[in-house]
Amino acid sequence: MFDRYRPTFFSIVCLLGCLTTAAASFGAPPKVKGRRTYARSLQEQIEQLKTDEQMAQFAKSRRRLATDRYRPIYHYVNPEGKLSDPNGLCYWQGRYHLFYQAYPLEDPRQHWGHAVSDDLVHWKDLPLAIYPSIEDACYSGSTLVEKDRVIALYYGAGVGNMVAISSDPLLLNWEKIPGNPVIPVSVAGHNDPCIWKEKDGYYALLGKRPSGPMVQQLFFSKDLQNWKYLGPFVEGTGFLKRSEDGAVPYFWPIGDKHILIFASHQRGAQYLLGDYDKINHKFNPFAHGRFNFGTIYPGGVHAPSATPDGKGGVYVINNINAALPWGTLAWNEIMSLAQVLTLNEDNTLGIEPHPAVESLHDNHKHVGATSLSANQDIVLEGIEGNAMELAAEIDPQNAREVCINVLRSPDNEEYTSVKFYRSRQDALAIDSSRSSLRPDVLGRPPEVSPFTLPDGEPLKLRIFIDKSVVEVFANGRQFLALRVYPEREDSVGVSIRAQGSDAVLRRLDAWQMKSIYAESKN
Repeated sequence: MFDRYRPTFFSIVCLLGCLTTAAASFGAPPKVKGRRTYARSLQEQIEQLKTDEQMAQFAKSRRRLATDRYRPIYHYVNPEGKLSDPNGLCYWQGRYHLFYQAYPLEDPRQHWGHAVSDDLVHWKDLPLAIYPSIEDACYSGSTLVEKDRVIALYYGAGVGNMVAISSDPLLLNWEKIPGNPVIPVSVAGHNDPCIWKEKDGYYALLGKRPSGPMVQQLFFSKDLQNWKYLGPFVEGTGFLKRSEDGAVPYFWPIGDKHILIFASHQRGAQYLLGDYDKINHKFNPFAHGRFNFGTIYPGGVHAPSATPDGKGGVYVINNINAALPWGTLAWNEIMSLAQVLTLNEDNTLGIEPHPAVESLHDNHKHVGATSLSANQDIVLEGIEGNAMELAAEIDPQNAREVCINVLRSPDNEEYTSVKFYRSRQDALAIDSSRSSLRPDVLGRPPEVSPFTLPDGEPLKLRIFIDKSVVEVFANGRQFLALRVYPEREDSVGVSIRAQGSDAVLRRLDAWQMKSIYAESKN
């Protein structure tokens, strides 16, 4: 049910985007009016959005920014201005909703931006969802879907944790409940909460910030207005460094265990797998992993938003930071591809891109079995582009390193390397040190993740390239990503290399990727 594609709604929203785009002229975005109240039926909402001033502005901004060579075409990026944490990913009345930290041009305080999708791949903009009122800004939080409504719990800057509720078809109208802030800042400090429900009532998990050590505070309520502090939630955080906090938490069942997905302001997005004691309301983690392996700035995987997939797994989307100086950008961060997290039989985490991403495939090319002689770059003729997926299967044999270079210039002056290291401790890496000749790109050491490849198991890589981002999934159990900014227009090639000893490329498939933006000319 959760993965069913709904072409009728998506085609309507595509038409809506085209209409608002055609109605908008080029130029600087105009000032827009504040929050609008929308109808309660889907058809009436669609009609209202056709003439919505904010939707017209967003369409204009997308057209204006589409010519930016670094702006992705199949990763979600907000229509205009800065972008930060994803918030409140959820499934409501047959559609997925993604909220995010938006900074409107006419009011740069954080609001909740809003996008909708039928399949977690093709996203369409919706008007801003939650506006500041008594709070200085609407910071991060999560959503809980009930039968007849969606509840948002988020941190209201300067006042505390706030509850807002929506129940209309596209979640356009949000009302803040009486009694906000329901958990004042004087009680819980500055944090980004998540919310879930059990038989006896609602639970809220508040991650301490802005600096570590990680402390997760648990609260309980029967009515969303009156909250009782229950105490620390996580039993044992020895997996993390003491300097790491536990911001933007998401706590969901996965298989017969639970997963706590969160971020630290020092090391970015990560997770804990463990057992949940529902009697004492304690989480006992037995495993830890990361989606980001260096610092979060520049160019790292920052913060997650997650929701159950309806089949025992979890969907997660992360934002990925920019790697250019902040003040120079008309837009900055992007969202990762949607990932499907599952629990393997050995209680390890499975990580795969959402299968709907394959609907973007175009112009398929195939490379068959190829010997990789040691210490030689092999350029894959005819395999090139800056918006592609590569799927490769490699037998490393005795090579100490195998790398695939993408976004490669013909003379190898610019390239981004995806590397597998065979050593006492195998590792997977993205090396962006030669990705760009631009003097303003901020430097970053290679992103290196632990990755064990047992003897006899081939290396299976899925590499997603989208203008200024490279995402890598390895053997269904590891993910890493970085932002990159090639300067040369001809930095679109692909090569492969085995270092030290021979290896074998068993196969490689490449696809150009179609844009998810109907108005894009890319």
